[in-house]
Amino acid sequence: MSKIEYVLAHNPDDRVISKACNILRSGGLICLPTDTNWILLANPYHKDGMDKLYKIKKENPQKHFSLLCSNISQASDVAIIDNQCFRLLKRTIPGHYTFIFEATKKVSKAIKATKTDKEIGIRFVPSTLVNTLLDQYGDVVISTNIPKTMFTLDETIFSYMIEDCPIVHLIDMIIDPGEFEFVGESTIISFISGLPQIIREGAGDSGLFN
Repeated sequence: MSKIEYVLAHNPDDRVISKACNILRSGGLICLPTDTNWILLANPYHKDGMDKLYKIKKENPQKHFSLLCSNISQASDVAIIDNQCFRLLKRTIPGHYTFIFEATKKVSKAIKATKTDKEIGIRFVPSTLVNTLLDQYGDVVISTNIPKTMFTLDETIFSYMIEDCPIVHLIDMIIDPGEFEFVGESTIISFISGLPQIIREGAGDSGLFN
């Protein structure tokens, strides 16, 4: 039975979104495309979901994952955001950025990557599909790129290819919005020191933070 659910990017089916939310709540994994890549999504507070992510990525625990948020209020629950950062975020989100903040205790207890360095990546993705899912889910989700080593270098990845890859048994749903275009890597901005520091130039306009 296929794990692919096809939706309209600008108006995803409520039935599919509701099913995806239930999967996340129960510790399952979702795969879908964002502005930068195909990603895997999990509930950061469910051990089963986190264990699957670590198993797939085989990451060093120091690796930064990204939490996807639909608004700054959600982000403030998992990241320490002061007033200056709040103002900068408000004028630049959603966008092609990953913001690095100090993690709150709530999320640092749940994610291995935050237990030592206390940092976490935050994304506000410019995607109707992603934000519809987040709004219905009602909380942040943790994400990581699907491993490119599963595919031929530089080839365009489609949902049917993910369904045929070795890790598909760990993925509960693949959401395919049809046409999509990746803009490249996100621009990484760190707020750990208080002031914005550009860590990586990417698709987001870093000039807004100079």
